Amino acid sequence: MGDSVILEICVDSVQSALAAERGGANRIELCSSLFDGGTTPSAGMIATIRNRVAIDLYVMIRPRGGDFCYSHDEFAAMKRDVAIAKQLRADGVVLGILNQDGDVDTARCRELLEHARPLKATFHRAFDMSRDLGQSLEDVIALGFDRVLTSGGEQKVQDAIPVIKRLQEMASNRIALMIGSGIRSGNVRELISQTSAREVHASARCVEPSPMRYRNEKVRMGTLPEWEYQRAVVDEEEVRNLVRAISAPSQ
Repeated sequence: MGDSVILEICVDSVQSALAAERGGANRIELCSSLFDGGTTPSAGMIATIRNRVAIDLYVMIRPRGGDFCYSHDEFAAMKRDVAIAKQLRADGVVLGILNQDGDVDTARCRELLEHARPLKATFHRAFDMSRDLGQSLEDVIALGFDRVLTSGGEQKVQDAIPVIKRLQEMASNRIALMIGSGIRSGNVRELISQTSAREVHASARCVEPSPMRYRNEKVRMGTLPEWEYQRAVVDEEEVRNLVRAISAPSQ
């Protein structure tokens, strides 16, 4: 891929994982509950996707949606989930824990990393919810994470270009900064140019209707009624477009 930029696609289904691989992604981040920002997928989903795709598979280790400050029992669950990801031949894990003051919980993150090795590890966007991005970056580097996923502390990458550039300077090749949030094929080349990022995280999602012919419109299983009979899935063509844009020569 152009200038060795790595494209990671977040997925929550076998269909999306296959679309990401066919579209040319280098890596997938496997989650459940993407509408909650991503939580730990089931063992069955990890195993099935591992058997279906050859590209790198990173597994989200997050026991629930919401904040990133976890109870003793939640932390115990995370350790077990790391062990399961290793057992099921994941290439890496994606995790992050903050304490009540919004700093990186270095003790717990270190323990999870020790459980995870030799798998690679990404510190996810808990980073963007931390109190001090500069200090958090130093903590994540000291812990030995391979990369950090960030939108620069803003909702979208494009709103945090100066911050991401500063973080890149601070990182100084000690860790990979992967930009993510709001990235599409129409803006990825410009964002790479502006941030000097060598790794990009995108969802590349589109909406497709449910194949159900019978529909009980009186009942809904989720909190968003419009999603009962439609699905958000990875758009294979958008992944291809991202790859083309990333590979395009710089202007």
